[in-house]
Amino acid sequence: MNDSFQKHSASWVSFSYISFGAAAFMLALGLYMMPLDLWGKGYLAMGILMLVQTTVNITKTLRDNAESEKLIRKVEDARTEKLLVKFNRSDED
Repeated sequence: MNDSFQKHSASWVSFSYISFGAAAFMLALGLYMMPLDLWGKGYLAMGILMLVQTTVNITKTLRDNAESEKLIRKVEDARTEKLLVKFNRSDED
């Protein structure tokens, strides 16, 4: 089984960080300029931070599950190959 992964280019990683920073800055600026009391702005800021945190958590969880499935498949493939080798050896006898 070939598990070659193509890494992201440095320019894509930079673009991702820059776009996240720009979005966070624009969101913070919009929240600051919003005509709300401080408690309203604080409530919205907490909601935004929790949304970002849960997005990261979900992404990590999905990736961990995918990696786990890949490992399980590798172990199952190795067991199957071992059985096939054992079966072929017994056929030769």
